[in-house]
Amino acid sequence: MANYNNPEIEPLTRTQILIVMGVTAVVLLTISKLWQKLGSVTMLPLLFDTQALIWSIGLAVGITIASSIIYRLWAAYRHSADIYLELVVKPLVWADLIWLGLLPGLSEELLFRGVMLPAFGLNLFAVIVSSLLFGVLHLSGANQWPYVVWATIVGFALGYIALITGNLLIPITAHIITNLVSSCLWKFQHPEVTEN
Repeated sequence: MANYNNPEIEPLTRTQILIVMGVTAVVLLTISKLWQKLGSVTMLPLLFDTQALIWSIGLAVGITIASSIIYRLWAAYRHSADIYLELVVKPLVWADLIWLGLLPGLSEELLFRGVMLPAFGLNLFAVIVSSLLFGVLHLSGANQWPYVVWATIVGFALGYIALITGNLLIPITAHIITNLVSSCLWKFQHPEVTEN
């Protein structure tokens, strides 16, 4: 097994990863609520229906397939993703992956798609700006730029679907599914780096 250690990033324990995820979620949710209140921003609605579920699953499947293809074809992205996933997923046990899906999926989507899109005008410009900021959020080291590029592309897809459907539930659900599936696949494919 290749060693994906990144000298720029100190490995974290399971407890540290869970705390960081929780604190990050609370910070993002707090920013969302403050921005919403102070900026008089009306958040995108959460519309529960069958069509939203179909869109969510379709988007998650599309992102997961695209990620898998890019992972196989682009060595720099593969290396960057493995570093990121080893840092985040390796210390976690299987049950923790539910939190890895839920916490970022909810908090990041509420901020980047739920509040930012309407705050920046709910148009293509807003999608681009929120996507770039979403990509930067995923920067964990100077050599992680391929992962940032991919996160920006995913952010654009999530933002564009929110823009055209007007439904925040779709990017939230797609984000949760994508995080859960990708972390489970990585953990399954790298059993020798899994910690119990």
